[in-house]
Amino acid sequence: MGFPNPVTKQGAITLSLWQGSWIAGLLVGAVVWGMIVWAVIFHRKRGDKLPPQVRYNMPIEILYTVVPFVLIAVLFYYTAKDENTIDDIPAHPQVTVNVVGFQWSWQFNYPAYNVTTDGYMWNPQLTEAQNENEMPLLEIPKGETIEFNLTSPDVIHAFWVPEFLFKRDVVPGHPNHFSITATQTGTFIGHCSELCGLYHSRMLFTLKIVTPAQFQTWVSHEQAIQKTSSGSTQ
Repeated sequence: MGFPNPVTKQGAITLSLWQGSWIAGLLVGAVVWGMIVWAVIFHRKRGDKLPPQVRYNMPIEILYTVVPFVLIAVLFYYTAKDENTIDDIPAHPQVTVNVVGFQWSWQFNYPAYNVTTDGYMWNPQLTEAQNENEMPLLEIPKGETIEFNLTSPDVIHAFWVPEFLFKRDVVPGHPNHFSITATQTGTFIGHCSELCGLYHSRMLFTLKIVTPAQFQTWVSHEQAIQKTSSGSTQ
């Protein structure tokens, strides 16, 4: 129903809520359409005699009030329950990523591993393919709890991966957080979904979801590269 396939447990919850809302809406619509058709067929004008009126009919008035209230209460309950689940931050996440959104790129820091993937600003002098090769990389393991801590040094951005079915604002002076658990591997494109300036549309990053073993290999590789780079600058 318009959503991409979710790649996280939290995204699957969002999709379920979205589809459930559609089903409820279609059922209500079917009842309303059925009543309209019934009224058109069985209460069409057959003469000048006024048909029986139901004005001030208390049972019907109560039905008009109670049924919408119940529908709204049920939708509110499932929405609040799913929001609480999606917003839940585990006490001990298996991987923590500190995300910095800035004009106009991203930086990802893994404090437990002392690894940072630097953001690259969009270069209008390069082709789109060349710029895409320079996009910052966010790599995470499948099946493990990942906590993201979001900050910005300049303006409001928004961290968005369409396949997460989720976005969260990155606000200066107001750190934001969320947690996900990936359910499948693959490569995806992340975006900024808050208009943040000239190259907002180019504020992209590459998300790679890999197996835990591949993630550990990547971390070791990045640690070696950054250690070598640090040593060469001293």
